Amino acid sequence: MKTLDIGRLRADTPACEKLIHFNNAGSSLMPTPVYRAVLDHLALEQTIGGYAAEDQACPILEDFYDAFATLLNCDRAEIAYVENATRAWDMAFYSLPLKEGDRILTVEAEYVSNFLAFLHQARRRGLEIDVVPSDAGGQLDLNAMERMITPKTRLIAITHVPTQGGLVNPAEEVGKIARRHGITYLLDACQSVGQMPLDVEKIGCQLLSGTGRKFLRGPRGTGFLYVSKDIIDRLDPPFIDLHAANWTDARNFEIRPDARRFENWESYVAGRVGLRAAVGYALALGLDQIRDRVSMLADRLRASLSELPGVKVQDLGRVRSGIVTFTKEGEQPRDIQARLDAADIAVSVSSKTSAQLDFGRRGLSQVVRASVHYFNTEDEIGRFCEALGGAK
Repeated sequence: MKTLDIGRLRADTPACEKLIHFNNAGSSLMPTPVYRAVLDHLALEQTIGGYAAEDQACPILEDFYDAFATLLNCDRAEIAYVENATRAWDMAFYSLPLKEGDRILTVEAEYVSNFLAFLHQARRRGLEIDVVPSDAGGQLDLNAMERMITPKTRLIAITHVPTQGGLVNPAEEVGKIARRHGITYLLDACQSVGQMPLDVEKIGCQLLSGTGRKFLRGPRGTGFLYVSKDIIDRLDPPFIDLHAANWTDARNFEIRPDARRFENWESYVAGRVGLRAAVGYALALGLDQIRDRVSMLADRLRASLSELPGVKVQDLGRVRSGIVTFTKEGEQPRDIQARLDAADIAVSVSSKTSAQLDFGRRGLSQVVRASVHYFNTEDEIGRFCEALGGAK
């Protein structure tokens, strides 16, 4: 198995010379090839105009679909570019033919925007929301999920890696349950894509959404949606335009037969070019290699944090990701974030407002979130812990 050349990867990430970037779950640092791809296209737009530049970039824009097909192990016709992960998830969820009395099965650690959409559609359409409890390890309880399925359960929708902690939910096992019962399965892969392999055939989901800016290391304002060919004919996008459908005569139209029915004609073309470059960069490194290094660094960070007085690691789950969360006695998470920021160390804070069920159950209001990536180093972990443990 090939190994990652950390020196080269850090050279591709020049901010590493000054910054300890432990906020990859928020927005990672674009590697130089991705940054150059975006800038080069913007320069082309400045030189020859947006339309002509898009025409010139057409081979790259078409290869976008092949790259994501390789990344997710699907067909290129099952991929759509969407401007962000939340909108991609929304386009999938709001297109489902759900009606009054239908039930959605989700989990305690579900992402805030997704749960807000559940509540929104419950109010609008009369849907019911069933929340699967967590097991003793913190992940969703698979046995409870199976027991909670009813004849009216129409959708299983879960977040693979929650934004507020390190656990990795058992996506493949959920897929097996969904297949056994013939239930549509929507997976939010916003925090997992780019830090671990994702195979939609193995996972068994019909819908999967993700972003470019996090562990894929792409530009902001980019996202994607996977839609299985097995389900697409049952999905009615919440809105369409001249790209998503063809106006056949004055009173009729034909919607696109592939996942691009969820796209818009107007989009951030430089972002699409950059996201294509980011996927190529990750594929060249190898997702298995990325996962192994991210896991090693995250485990090392958790172990180091556990040795600091007053620091408590708050991560749950049998399998954990590159997201590491913690609290510290006598210091609020926002104050820790500000203190580390002054030392050129980037972290973020997760709050109960983004995780009402999970944090409410655990009695948490806020945690510090430090999220590592493959270009980070063990030396940075040591410096991070030294700064965290220092005097306020």
